[in-house]
Amino acid sequence: ISFDLNNLNTYIIKKLKAYLRILKLTKKPSREEFLMIAKVAGVGIFLTGFVGFILYLLLTEMPTWLVN
Repeated sequence: ISFDLNNLNTYIIKKLKAYLRILKLTKKPSREEFLMIAKVAGVGIFLTGFVGFILYLLLTEMPTWLVN
């Protein structure tokens, strides 16, 4: 297997330029945008935890209900 350092450097430079181009397109969110994103993320985390808790209860407590 041949290893060409020049091609690797060229590949890395092209990738970095692509990432920098994307970063230049981004902007800092306004306070309202940030609060909305935080609320939506918080609701998503809460719902995921709630569903996990319900599944936990069903899988750990329901078998004891069926036996008794």
